[in-house]
Amino acid sequence: MRKFSVNIPPILLSPFRKMRGAWRRVWRFTILDRYILRQFLGTYLLATLLFLAVIAMFDVTEKLDAFLTAPLKETLFDYFASFLPYFANQLSPLFVFISVIFFTSKLAGNSEIIAILASGVSYRRLLRPYMVGAAVLAALTFALSNYIIPPTNTARIAYTNKYVRNKSVESGTNIQLMASPGNVVYIGRFENSNKTAYRFSMDRFDGKTIRSRLTARVARYDSTRQYHWRMSDYIIRDFHGMEEKVTIGASIDTIIPIEPKDFLIAANDQETLTTPQLSDYIEKQRMRGVANIKAFEIEREKRYASTAAAFILTLIGMSLSSRKVKGGMGINIGIGLALSFSYILFSTVTSSLAINGLTTPFIAMEIPNVVYLAIGIYLFRRASR
Repeated sequence: MRKFSVNIPPILLSPFRKMRGAWRRVWRFTILDRYILRQFLGTYLLATLLFLAVIAMFDVTEKLDAFLTAPLKETLFDYFASFLPYFANQLSPLFVFISVIFFTSKLAGNSEIIAILASGVSYRRLLRPYMVGAAVLAALTFALSNYIIPPTNTARIAYTNKYVRNKSVESGTNIQLMASPGNVVYIGRFENSNKTAYRFSMDRFDGKTIRSRLTARVARYDSTRQYHWRMSDYIIRDFHGMEEKVTIGASIDTIIPIEPKDFLIAANDQETLTTPQLSDYIEKQRMRGVANIKAFEIEREKRYASTAAAFILTLIGMSLSSRKVKGGMGINIGIGLALSFSYILFSTVTSSLAINGLTTPFIAMEIPNVVYLAIGIYLFRRASR
């Protein structure tokens, strides 16, 4: 059996070979790139550990009575095992900025940046390993904040509610929400301790016309089965035009697609949900007409905004500290701390705008990123001249 081959003229292959060579030159990771990336990630890890040690020390001082009361196992594995990763992730933009400022100022102080630029490396090319490091930390922050840390926050919040200060919501009055399209539930009072609702009613509408009404003196939620309620001393009224059918009974089991966590919303509940769960919860609560979901929407947008912050603050930090200054490293670190804390403060201020309804959570969380991105671009252009 003969083999056939096609001979392509070299003149046709030449453009592709040039493109392949250019592609390799652009994306080749050099010794310089590895050196800067190692300095970046190493300094970030060191800064994170040092700051967490200080934060843990202050936290122990503040909650000493609770830690002495609680069992050591719960303190270590339920509280600190979640507390330290949680704060490390919350302050990750600060750690990124400080890391970039610190090791880049050190490189500039040792005239290493001058030597790199003098060897023919452009300022824009120098930025590449910084952005690679920022991408690594952004991916880590995204995974932690969206999927890994929220489930662990459940044990931490339960610990603080039990031993420090109870912020859980144990009861509610005059609760009204839409269980499903056309079904409106009203609860006079709900006690979470025994999962019992008093003066329960549910109206079923067809458009603007009421079709039935279920009322019960007491309704108990069965936490072992989702959406399972037991009605006691109930009355069901079915309306058919001018006719009404009344059914009265002592007890009946029914499925109503609501559960206590849908209307008993405590502080920090949003921190216990992964981002897919958070999105589902927001959509479900919006459909039900629940108003107090701003904290959940802000939490979701904040997780995405903090991921982008790694790139923005890396750009600012590199642009600020890549030039040798007379005051040495201290001035750069001081400026870096001021800018990083101002970023965190600015994010807090804009989130309050969303809570007060002055803007949407998405815009509120992205305003700091847009402002500081503009600052970063200006500083980068100024430093690259």
